[in-house]
Amino acid sequence: MARTTPPASLLDVSAEAAEADAHTGDPDFMASLARGLSVLLAFGHQQRALTMAQVSHRTGLSRAAVRRCLYTLSVLGYTHCEDGKHHQLSPKVLAFGHAYMSSSSLALQAPAVLEKLSAQIAESCSVATLQGREIAYIARTKGSNRIMSIDLGVGSRLPAYCTSMGRVLLAAMPAERLDAFLAGHKLERRTEHTITGVRKLRQALAQVREQGYAINDQELEIGLRSMAVPVRDRDGQVVAALNIGTQTSRRTVAELETKLLPPLRKAAAELESRLWR
Repeated sequence: MARTTPPASLLDVSAEAAEADAHTGDPDFMASLARGLSVLLAFGHQQRALTMAQVSHRTGLSRAAVRRCLYTLSVLGYTHCEDGKHHQLSPKVLAFGHAYMSSSSLALQAPAVLEKLSAQIAESCSVATLQGREIAYIARTKGSNRIMSIDLGVGSRLPAYCTSMGRVLLAAMPAERLDAFLAGHKLERRTEHTITGVRKLRQALAQVREQGYAINDQELEIGLRSMAVPVRDRDGQVVAALNIGTQTSRRTVAELETKLLPPLRKAAAELESRLWR
């Protein structure tokens, strides 16, 4: 049987904390704020209530630091703890997401384009941007069929190296940024199809740049196929990726390229037009 390794969480919180540690020598960098944000990001859909020890494990922060962060967040109304042990996020954290969703042209324009595309092809469609080593979902329509074992939504994150949208975004990177991205980055084998060698990944990205789209064939999860194209700003810079996700039982790779690529590119062009206006 083919092996699938689902992501332990939708966000690599320990990587966020490690990145914060890398800036501790910067006199203008607020390490305490960075720690507080990593604690907020430790909460996810898989486990909504966390103990102090669990938050410490997920973030890589000491329990003492986690205790101070959780206390401060509780005083400010962003978390609460009913039983004295299990901490949960409060509705007040929604203000952060609302601020972005109501001010970002991409977040405002993408849903209408995705709904139109999804209705046309009867498949799941998404728009994502690159955030560190992961892609972050900005907009998504689920379509009529669930295609993954995990439930993705706006704000969800997945590894960039083994997703179609991530490949599109990585392929658009300047060479020096791509080198920095790949340096010391372990490409985890999530299925038997996952590319885990840097050389092979570079070859795959070169193909994406040449053909203008990326196809992921069961590299993230067995049974999942997806195809993505870039979304560019007025200056021609890639600012996001737009994809179609489907099940292997529904679409072959050839069908993705012949039947779904034209409407996918048309949708990306429509989204670009909306952004440029």
